[in-house]
Amino acid sequence: MLRSASEKTSMRISRRALPWVITSIVSLLLLPVFAADKEKDEDTLRQANLVLQGLLNSKDIPRDVLSSANCVLILPNVKKFSFGIGGSGGRGPLLCRTGQDFKGKWSTPAMYSVGGASVGVQLGGSSSDFVLLLMHPKVVNQVLNGKTKMGTDATAAAGPGATAASASDADILTYGRAKGLFAGVSLGGATVESDDDANYRLYGKTLTATDIVRGTDVTPSAEGKSLVAVLNKRISKGN
Repeated sequence: MLRSASEKTSMRISRRALPWVITSIVSLLLLPVFAADKEKDEDTLRQANLVLQGLLNSKDIPRDVLSSANCVLILPNVKKFSFGIGGSGGRGPLLCRTGQDFKGKWSTPAMYSVGGASVGVQLGGSSSDFVLLLMHPKVVNQVLNGKTKMGTDATAAAGPGATAASASDADILTYGRAKGLFAGVSLGGATVESDDDANYRLYGKTLTATDIVRGTDVTPSAEGKSLVAVLNKRISKGN
């Protein structure tokens, strides 16, 4: 069927506009994930605590692997969407061991956001929990100092399960949970960066992620204290 010149022009404009339309829809989908107030920030910490206690009560993540991590990033309820490829967005707390050698108690949590083209695809579903274990000081510095893309700025690998003989040498070990089960998953292409707005809401002043997790004068919020207490009570490096 022959199309008029005006129809052809309209089709060309539509094709050019398609990327903008997709970007706009993705932004609208992610807006509820990132738009938050302090109460929602505290709820994110509360949900992270539930995720943490769930993995501590299971054997899906070996206790010695978790205990040897320098930092833990807990991402509850990461939302998934799809436009031919998978994608996601979410946020959660990062906690690190204090001291220059990362052998001290666990720090006040700093809020982080995550996004990427392939996060969550492996698990399926619309919402999943993720736990990222930062295993080496160099990747801790990378994550604290700016946006980090896994697979490019830091090596990432699916974390070993209870039956694994040994852990990977990757900078970051990744785990995900869908339908109540934890499993090692690949998060190649995912990016993590400090959620400065959430940190301001939680602590009432402008702080970098380094100020929060490597400093000594930032007091955790109510839900943050509970999260820190669980780690300090049940996880000690070298156990």
